[in-house]
Amino acid sequence: MAIEVKKETAGRKGKVVTVVSGIKHNPQVIEDLEKKLKQHCGAGGTSYKKTIEIQGEHVEKIKQFLEKQGFDVAK
Repeated sequence: MAIEVKKETAGRKGKVVTVVSGIKHNPQVIEDLEKKLKQHCGAGGTSYKKTIEIQGEHVEKIKQFLEKQGFDVAK
């Protein structure tokens, strides 16, 4: 199953976040990936369960970054 990257605004008072979901790794790998994505995008974010949220609209930037890291990203 591929990792899905999408833009969301629902429930956030109109603010945009980029959501990375479908990550099939342990929590330590997800936390490390979250840190790298936040640095790459220059934005804040959080992770919970198997999902990472990055503040702002960074869909294409994150897709390219994940592909370079060797992840299978849904088109």
